[in-house]
This record gives sequence, structure tokens and C-alpha cells, in this order.
Amino acid sequence: MATAEPTGRHGPLTGVRVVELAGIGPGPFAAMLLADLGADVVRVDRPDGAGLGIDPAHDLTNRNKRSVVVDLKSPDGPARVLGLAARADVLVEGYRPGVAERLGVGPEACHARNPRLVYARMTGWGQDGPLAPRAGHDIAYIAVTGTLGMIGEPDTPPAVPANLLGDYAGGSLYLVVGVLAALHHARATGTGQVVDAAIVDGTAHLSAMIHGMLAAGAWQDRRGANLLDGGCPYYGTYETADGRYMAVGALEQRFYDEFAGLLGLDEPAGARTDHTRWGELREAVAARFKSRTRQEWTEVFEGSDACVAPVLSLREAPHHPHLAARGTFTEHADVTQPAPAPRFSATPTAVRTAPARPGDGAAAVARDWDLPALLENRNEGDNETVEAGS
Repeated sequence: MATAEPTGRHGPLTGVRVVELAGIGPGPFAAMLLADLGADVVRVDRPDGAGLGIDPAHDLTNRNKRSVVVDLKSPDGPARVLGLAARADVLVEGYRPGVAERLGVGPEACHARNPRLVYARMTGWGQDGPLAPRAGHDIAYIAVTGTLGMIGEPDTPPAVPANLLGDYAGGSLYLVVGVLAALHHARATGTGQVVDAAIVDGTAHLSAMIHGMLAAGAWQDRRGANLLDGGCPYYGTYETADGRYMAVGALEQRFYDEFAGLLGLDEPAGARTDHTRWGELREAVAARFKSRTRQEWTEVFEGSDACVAPVLSLREAPHHPHLAARGTFTEHADVTQPAPAPRFSATPTAVRTAPARPGDGAAAVARDWDLPALLENRNEGDNETVEAGS
């Protein structure tokens, strides 16, 4: 497992200033990704805090950031945030539509101070539409896009993919794409803009290829009946003798031939290409996998092009030989975590700092961003609480 790179190696977004209005879910993850890429991300925390309900030292979405504490409901709170926005390149917020405006820190107020600002809005339903003002979580957003209904066995309820598909893939990653595109535009034209990143939009967009296949008659609009949704017997998961699992993705003929040979499969003749006999083939594959342990099958397929891999747990994954060799996971402040991604040849990224607690580094933010600052109190070390000046 790799260790964190030394402080000072920042990444391709070094010099970009980001203000994050603290929340939970996809907004903090998007801001973490910008911070991983080298941006100077300052999180604006509320006095009462906002987090995952865990020890803040383990909230990895706050790594590589600094924090100030501002009460936006106080008389001078909005002015203090606008002072930060005036010096920033990007602002990220994840409130319900209209809330930032009511607090006095909406796009119009921010752009009056900084016309070049990229104002990035992260929501589930988007800034408009019938559901825009309603509450929601990942599972509801992906449900209406059709993507949740694609996942799982055909005769069971759809499987819940944690919050990876909606919050982070359809939400955070699309927000970051929008920020980078708008930042490029702002630097070329001097004009900022609002990025409306909605989880429903991003998640629907992820299914573009599937919609094309559906239109072409190559995809059935039901679970567990298609090439890539577990319906295909040579693209799925199988239990091993020790109650663990192997993943199979032997789609192409040459990969399938290698898979079948190494598995020792007594293949029913013609079943690979006959969808009506996929159930028969699946039973034969399942029986073979049940005959050995996961480790034994891992050794059988190691070094092959059969497209077979062991299904590992979160704690096991960092120790996989390939991931360990690449440093896919790193350790910082005694916490094992995914390393920043992707990788850059000229501007390498790194985990530079542990998750920022509320107010961590506030005095340094006031100095680095040239903001008159009022230190409210001083704790041990660098855990200072400051309200950013206007």
C-alpha cells in the first residue's frame, strides 16, 4: 500500500480557489475531488456543524481542505461568505433551490462581487421542475431515471447500489465535469456562470448506451435478461465452496473459451449463444464454482485472459496485489483510503492533509486569501475558528 505523498505536490488545479458551503453527500465529495486535484478548497461550516454523524477525523470527503466557520443566519454572515466568493474561482453549494438566495449568497449576489465566478449547484432533482423543492435521497433519484430498476435479480426487488450510482457517479462527477468546463469558459471569456448539476440528469446520462441498445432491440426493458445486467451466464457472479464469490466477464468468444477451459466447464452444446438456454448454462457454471474455494479459483484464473476476478470486501481490496502495486489505496493519518484519481504525469496528486475539522486552518485562509479576519477563539494547534472578512 502506498503512503501519502509529501506536502507541496498539489496537482493540475493548483492555484484554483474553491468555496464549499458545507453539507453532506455529493457536494462534499465533488469538493474533495477538486481538492485532490490540487484546488485550494475552503469549506464554510455552520456553527452547529454538518456531517455524516461520524468522527470528523474519518470523514474522508473533507481531506485536502481547510475550514472556516460562518453563521449565515447572523447579520454579517452573508457578507463574510461573499468576501470569500469575491476571491474564489468556484463556489459549490448543495441547498434546495432558493435557499442560497434567501441566505443572501445566491448566484446573483456572488456574481455582483465576482463576475468570473463558477457557481456550482448540486441537487437531486435540479433547480426547476415539479420535484425541485422536494426532499429526496440517492435511491429516489435513481429510481425515477430507470437505472435502479435495471439492477438485481429478475424476481426480486431491485438491488440498492449504496449511494455510488446517484450521489457520486450521477451527482458529484457531473458537478466536477461542469465546474471544469465552466472554469475553462470563464478563463477564456472572463464570464462565470451557474452550473446546475442534478443527480437525476447525471444518472440518466450514464444510461445513454443502454438507451441506444434498447432502441436497437438489443436490450430488454427488464432486470436480469440482458448481456450486462446479470442475465448472461458468463457475465455475473458465482458463489464458491467457502461462501465467497467470483466475478465473471468473459463476453468475447476468445475470452469465453479460455474461461470455460480453465473452469473445466462441461458446456451444454450451443447454450452460449442461445438465450433460451442461458439458465441451463448458468447452472453448469455455478456447479463448477461451488466445487472450490475463492482462493483456489483465484489461483486457477491468475494470469489468464478469462476475465475472472475474486469479489473482495472493502477491507480486502487494498491488499489485492494489483491495487497494492499501483498504490490505488493509500494511508494517511492512520486511515486507509482510496488514493486520488486519475493520475497525472506532470502534476501528480496526493492526500496532503487529513479531513479538516470545523475551523481548521481558518487563520491561514484569512492570510492566504487576503481577508481581514476576526479570530473568535484559539484552540490548540491550528484548530482556529475565524469568520471570513468581507
